[in-house]
Amino acid sequence: MSVKVLWEDSIPGGSHGSFIMKRDTILKVTDIVGNGNLVALFYNMDNKLERYNMADTLKAQHTFFLSKGNVCYSDMGRILCSIVDSSCTWHDTISGMSNTETITTKYGALNYQEARNDMHRNAQDSVLIELSKWGLDRRDLVANVNFFSKVTANAQGVLSFVSDNSKPGDFVELRFEMNVLVVLASSQHVLDPSPRYSPNPFALTSLKCSSAGPYDLCRNLCPENGRGFYNTELIFR
Repeated sequence: MSVKVLWEDSIPGGSHGSFIMKRDTILKVTDIVGNGNLVALFYNMDNKLERYNMADTLKAQHTFFLSKGNVCYSDMGRILCSIVDSSCTWHDTISGMSNTETITTKYGALNYQEARNDMHRNAQDSVLIELSKWGLDRRDLVANVNFFSKVTANAQGVLSFVSDNSKPGDFVELRFEMNVLVVLASSQHVLDPSPRYSPNPFALTSLKCSSAGPYDLCRNLCPENGRGFYNTELIFR
């Protein structure tokens, strides 16, 4: 798969951003410090009513978390993006994101007037700010992916956050199978037990790539993915 760099950027700890990734491009995200958490949401840019669906993503691929080879399904049975490479073997899908209450309870309230850019931000408000830039609002919030975080469940269904899941320099590469609005927020995981507010920065690199071929790892991970790619490719014929 031949690639070339289109642009490079970064997202500071506690910050947020949104942008469009075109079909046949890759977004490489690198956890600079390690033990980071990056909240991510995906929407079909050509029809923003179509968006990432956590339940279908997990059900179709018979998994509880995402890793290399997995894809992110939309609520219309199509594939928004594929994880073509990842040095981190577990990305959380089920825990959601922090809000004002969870951040204030755990770390205390610290607003912009008091702390300027060191204020305590929560992921939900960050995501809502980005969604508003594209004509979306609270009604368009859906379950998100927490890249670089690991959460396990015991026999009773109790969730446990696993610290140090991501090491400095760990990365994930997302190949986009349609034109996608990407919304990101660098925010500590909602279950992170750390008593200190310290969201981490991430490096972003956009790469041009070729389309998924017939022997593509993500396409052939399971029969459901093959059908998902077929459904996606129909809209580009």
